[in-house]
Amino acid sequence: MLLFNPQQGHAASGGRIGGGSFRAPSIPRTGGYGGGYRGGGYRGYGGYRGGGMGFPFLLPIFGFGGGGLFGFLILMSIAGVIVNSIRGGGNSYPSTQNPSPLNGATSMQGVVTMTQLQIGLLAKAKDLQEDLRKLAASSDTQNSTGLQKVLQETTLALLRQPNLWVYANLESGEVPFSSAESTFNRLSMIERSKLKAEITTNVSGQLSSENPSAIESGAADATNEYIAVTVLTAVSSKMRFKECNTSEELKDALRIIGSSSSSDLIALEVIWQPEGQGEVLTAEELVTNYPNLKHL
Repeated sequence: MLLFNPQQGHAASGGRIGGGSFRAPSIPRTGGYGGGYRGGGYRGYGGYRGGGMGFPFLLPIFGFGGGGLFGFLILMSIAGVIVNSIRGGGNSYPSTQNPSPLNGATSMQGVVTMTQLQIGLLAKAKDLQEDLRKLAASSDTQNSTGLQKVLQETTLALLRQPNLWVYANLESGEVPFSSAESTFNRLSMIERSKLKAEITTNVSGQLSSENPSAIESGAADATNEYIAVTVLTAVSSKMRFKECNTSEELKDALRIIGSSSSSDLIALEVIWQPEGQGEVLTAEELVTNYPNLKHL
């Protein structure tokens, strides 16, 4: 499963917007360990005070009964942290007296919520592609405020197309902070591998003009059937969703994801296809590249 790669014989090009950082900034210390820390931003985890392994063992909630590669990777990341903790005699993590906050919220012993929402829309949703292109051209993806704007505008653009939603899949899970970056990167690589090329990009301030593609962005072929959009987020707060089997449940999920605050948002990826001029994403290609999609 770790070697999973979608069939790309007829893969379409796509676009990508994202950024973020899992590295906690250094902060000046006053007095002894934990002198200025009051636990703010960690209250959302129900007062957890640490344990033998240095993190709350929270099994991921993935697939809502379906599982899939997303949940498997999250489970493997937790297993890796457990193995490393056992090998290190339980001393691989800083004590609860000395947390290192990220964005003023996440501690090195906290958990990060990973959420991946995928939607298959009818190709008539061309306004969505244009909205994402404009967002890629104008957004500041080098800071959490700019990324929060991208997330909010993306979810709003999707919410404005409810009559064109056909398929969706929502998976979410919690991972220890120490393995969150590698898990997020794996999930991002899996989704990016489904694209023939990335022709509209704005990632951590790097625009597509700096890495030009031979394929030009533009309207899809008249025979195009679907547009696929993936929204992948990592946040420092807990998120709870219902199942995503109906349009109403998808609306609720989009509103929850889009309302994430800039202080909670750690990393974001918005990936869509097709994006190349005259390209097509057929029904067969959609279900091949996104096998976990469920009909709404």
